[in-house]
Amino acid sequence: TGSAAGNYTLQQPIGLTNSITPATLTVTGLTANSKVYDKTTTATIGGTGTLSGVIGADNVTLSGSPTANFSSANVGVAIPVTVSGYTLGGAQGGNYTLTSPVGFSADITAKALTITTPGASNKVYDATITATVTGTLSGLIAGDACTLTLSGTFASKNVGTSIAVTST
Repeated sequence: TGSAAGNYTLQQPIGLTNSITPATLTVTGLTANSKVYDKTTTATIGGTGTLSGVIGADNVTLSGSPTANFSSANVGVAIPVTVSGYTLGGAQGGNYTLTSPVGFSADITAKALTITTPGASNKVYDATITATVTGTLSGLIAGDACTLTLSGTFASKNVGTSIAVTST
């Protein structure tokens, strides 16, 4: 273009090549679910995954077998959760790349244990209310080591039968 453009002819360049790289998509609409301690890092995801960043009316679908894992199996608050395993499908799926969903965290709460076969031992009068208390833990996950330490007190230090015992 321009006032002197008519004085020239343009020879088009030949042999040019370059690349078109895939556009990046993200998954939205998901949350990490909290759980009770179970000795594993396995997490679950809630919500429905939706693709963000699809251009125009491109046919791109979200598929795959997603998995989620806590960064630690131990009890804690706001433990990071990673999600992987999503894939893209659809006629234009190959024009995109998918970033794994990020920014998730959830809590692992303590597993409740119960004391089974609790008991308090009889004792000979010693002018104290100290009691010997026994019991067994129930609900412990195989392979975890926990020690149950109980202490107790008699409601009275005096000689008697069926005296109430409080344990801690």
